[in-house]
Amino acid sequence: MKFGSLALLATSALLTGCPRQKDDGLSSAQAREALEEAALASKAEALTSGAVEISTHFTIGQAVEAAAEELSAFFDAQLPCAEVVLEKARLEISYGARPGSCTYRGQTFSGQSAVTIDRNDAGEVVVEHEWLGLSNGAVTLDGDATVTWNLEQGTRRVVHEALWTDVVTGKTVQGSGDRTQRLLAGGLAEGIRVDGVRSWTTPRGEWDLGIDGVEMRWVDPVPQAGSYTLATPDGKSLSLSFARKDADTISVEVASGKHQFRFDVTALGGIEPMS
Repeated sequence: MKFGSLALLATSALLTGCPRQKDDGLSSAQAREALEEAALASKAEALTSGAVEISTHFTIGQAVEAAAEELSAFFDAQLPCAEVVLEKARLEISYGARPGSCTYRGQTFSGQSAVTIDRNDAGEVVVEHEWLGLSNGAVTLDGDATVTWNLEQGTRRVVHEALWTDVVTGKTVQGSGDRTQRLLAGGLAEGIRVDGVRSWTTPRGEWDLGIDGVEMRWVDPVPQAGSYTLATPDGKSLSLSFARKDADTISVEVASGKHQFRFDVTALGGIEPMS
């Protein structure tokens, strides 16, 4: 009887005193959802960066009104589809209001934007951006950003608040970000390197993205190198690593702890699990 009581007590301790650790594993569906969210963030990054690039074509050091006039002339020459209203250091741009091309560096623009040159000297350039239904056919943006160039370091800082919509799926999210960008080795024609943070809110909750040395080309749906750290609404922390596989395909590994899933992302944005 005494032995039986001790055995029962030991069994009880195993069942109640030493609970199993919960397996917070990552499923294939969760990995794919994370990649889809990150891909939408990358699309928005491409559009915001493209819009910023268009607005850099003026001479550093001149008065802000003169810089705005020079930028207006650039729009007339490179984007003849755009109607530009210039008032002092502010330009209001309507894409598609005139006949002609709306394409710049592989992106075709529509909608409206406004650019205000706040500062333009040898040490720092500050430009304010506003977007109203600005689109490149993949994403539509409504919001604003402050872009600050550090000319000595060859970088620019982009701080934004925006609502963006995936044109294909109709998915709309509210987001913000603070990133530092610099040109890739091949220059502006190749793309940019990005470091910083983005966050956005969906019906599922908040997503927070850490961006570490990602290399983005204008034509790719996701980065071709570097990594993301993504915090999901259900409390998971995931890493996403990017590597170019060939001219039309980028491989992505989505990992959480000991769980990893690999996908191929095509140039058209298709996502396929790797075997």
